[in-house]
Amino acid sequence: MRLPSRPALVAAAAVLALTSCGSGTQSGGSITLTITANSIEGGKNSESAAWIKKWVIPEFEKTHQNVKVLFQGNGVDDEQYKTKIALDLKSRTGADVIDLDGIWVGEFAQAGYIKPLTEVGGAGVEQWEGWSQIPQAVQGLGIFDGKKYGLPQGTDGRVLFYNKALFRKAGLPETWQPTSWQQIIDAGVKLKAAGVPTPLQIDAGTAMGEATTMQGVLPLLAGAGAEIYASGKWTGASQAVKDVLGFYQQVYGGSGLGDPKLQQEAKGRDKSFAQFAAGKIAILAESDYFWRSVIEPKAGVAPMPDRDQVVGYAKIPARQPGGGIRGQDFVSMSGGAVRVLNPFSKNPKAAWELLAFMHSAAATKSQLAGQARVSARTDVNEEVLSADPMLKFVADEVLPITAYRPGLAVYPQVSTALQEATAAVVAGKSADEAAAAYRSKLEGLVGGAANVGG
Repeated sequence: MRLPSRPALVAAAAVLALTSCGSGTQSGGSITLTITANSIEGGKNSESAAWIKKWVIPEFEKTHQNVKVLFQGNGVDDEQYKTKIALDLKSRTGADVIDLDGIWVGEFAQAGYIKPLTEVGGAGVEQWEGWSQIPQAVQGLGIFDGKKYGLPQGTDGRVLFYNKALFRKAGLPETWQPTSWQQIIDAGVKLKAAGVPTPLQIDAGTAMGEATTMQGVLPLLAGAGAEIYASGKWTGASQAVKDVLGFYQQVYGGSGLGDPKLQQEAKGRDKSFAQFAAGKIAILAESDYFWRSVIEPKAGVAPMPDRDQVVGYAKIPARQPGGGIRGQDFVSMSGGAVRVLNPFSKNPKAAWELLAFMHSAAATKSQLAGQARVSARTDVNEEVLSADPMLKFVADEVLPITAYRPGLAVYPQVSTALQEATAAVVAGKSADEAAAAYRSKLEGLVGGAANVGG
């Protein structure tokens, strides 16, 4: 077996040595399974590593007495981890159960590094009790080309956060749920008239990075009835893309509804958090991370002691009712990680049992360790989120309507092109001009006009 000779890949050779001697059937009929993740005790994602070593392994081994489970921890940059896993799988080695970022699933599937779960784990995969507890939209995190490649570990959802005190000041309802983009703009106009410095914050431009795409462009695109990649083609200068850029134009094109300068600052996103917390921004599009980690009253990055009384949240509406993807009235985008099976595992059925166990209700609750966070499982969310109405709202109302980024290698470059299109609008270009420039760039990224729709 020939492995790449670069020094940086020595780690992969070490994994090869470990797995090639440790994953087969051993004397006495016992077997060894391995789990790998980009987590390590005392380092990166330490809590996850501790959970696998101190809970998953001993609990699984209690009921599978012929199985020994090993954990291969990593604490490296995400791209280094991705390269290492790709090398393992290309070499037909590596751990039996593997953590992957959901955004990598399509790329790994296209390369033949991973295969659908049923092809690896066998008939038992479809009978797993967990499928009925994971909403179809959430299962999408591990699905590529209609096939299930991985189990989602957990996820999040994008919503509109708003300041109830500022809404009162503008004569707007404290319980607010816009049903169209125009209603968002209308609320912004009223807030501006009431003296609110920045009525709307929709991330735009390249300084905001992937936040522009995930918090702004893709939810809006879903609300315009399109996805960035569908039926084998990337979405170009379609009417949906023009509608999205037109919305940005309404917010940043001289109306005063949004702050164009904030979108161009290196720390613009952090500043938007601080300004929302200070009551200077009225409506902000973000993920539930904003609620639980940014404005969290005690330990947040920009804590709001009165968060629970002052901050409201609403679903992101389609451009008009029924105009979203799948004919939806409301839309969202989600991210998250998955776990997949190594298609070259020597014990694929046992590996599936381990993977399924790691995504059981008991395991999911154990991993949360008392924290209020959105999991992939409905039964767990119903139990652990009852004390946090916002996260319960995401689990109950947002996850069933969510969508995911395409897990393809070129996506990060497409995302940058989308960010540049919004930056052009913020800088004064028309939606049509920005869309045309985006399409031209897109064709160069994805192999020509034949791979672009719209």
